Amino acid sequence: MAPVHLIAGARPNFMKIAPIVRAMQKRGMPFKIIHTGQHYDRDMNEVFFEELGIPQPDLFMGAGGGSHAEQTARIMVAYEKCVAEDRPSMTLVVGDVNSTLACAIVAKKAHLPVAHVEAGLRSGDLAMPEEINRLVTDSISDLYFATEPSGVEHLLREGKAKGAVHYVGHVMVDNLLYQVEQLKTADAGKLEGAELKTLHPRFGAVTMHRPSNVDDPAVFGGIVGALREISQQLPLIFPVHPRTRGNLEKFGLDLGPNVTLTKPLSYMAFLNLWRDAALVLTDSGGLQEETTALGVPCITMRENTERPVTVDEGTNVLAGTNPDVILREARKVLSGGGRQGRVPNLWDGKAAERIVEILSQYLSRG
Repeated sequence: MAPVHLIAGARPNFMKIAPIVRAMQKRGMPFKIIHTGQHYDRDMNEVFFEELGIPQPDLFMGAGGGSHAEQTARIMVAYEKCVAEDRPSMTLVVGDVNSTLACAIVAKKAHLPVAHVEAGLRSGDLAMPEEINRLVTDSISDLYFATEPSGVEHLLREGKAKGAVHYVGHVMVDNLLYQVEQLKTADAGKLEGAELKTLHPRFGAVTMHRPSNVDDPAVFGGIVGALREISQQLPLIFPVHPRTRGNLEKFGLDLGPNVTLTKPLSYMAFLNLWRDAALVLTDSGGLQEETTALGVPCITMRENTERPVTVDEGTNVLAGTNPDVILREARKVLSGGGRQGRVPNLWDGKAAERIVEILSQYLSRG
């Protein structure tokens, strides 16, 4: 059998393909890891892949940055050449980055089957580039692997064949549980940021990077004010995205003395931090899911979410960007009145095994 191409373009993509790689290795299914280079991350070194329990990528395209169109075009050109030379049995894409969209289009035009992991998520917000990537990728895929019931509902409503849509759980949760186990045997005290847990026995963790939050001085200023007030009750640790740090300086915003700003942390270092937080405040999509999987209270500072199961069943509260609402929800958590939540069905660390079983059956049919 020709190998399955596993597409990854940014750090979170590798977290999603890692459990699939491990499941394929266990089953003896051939694969190749294709790194588009959408994001260049100097911390994605040998240790990074060792932590994930997967080999280095088989191909690095080096697509780099640029506008959405430039980046997507470079990835398409590079992947078209790769497909012509290698002729995989299938292209598997994950998530909703530009690499997902670009490689799905190339594969489909090369008459290759396309599988989309994390299919069917919808925010309803077409101002989000990720939403466009999700919609287009799902419009041409052959197999759909959904992480939550809403994904299945969206796909069926959009006319996808019922037999092609599979609710399998979440590979990001597979990886999270794998990394938690790794932390048990690691010297966590040597990880970046670990000393902050000693300084602050009870603390909150913050992430924020979305342009809609950090590029608008009024919105950003309101959120900063809420964080500053929350930090009077609960010290906050905030690994700051470069875009966010630049706008803090540009807009002259001050988070106050009880918010500790750090540089961006590696996955393991940040996991070691936030898993013990009393509260996480974020505008990240993935962190909404990961906090739900570990039962950590989460407040999402966005007006919408493509991951409603985290709100319907999990520990996540969708607070929007109104500072009064953010503050009110944080106080609920700190007073013991926050959402308890539960872990959604099939978020059990076995999603990748289900995916690989379905892929095997699909490919064996020719």
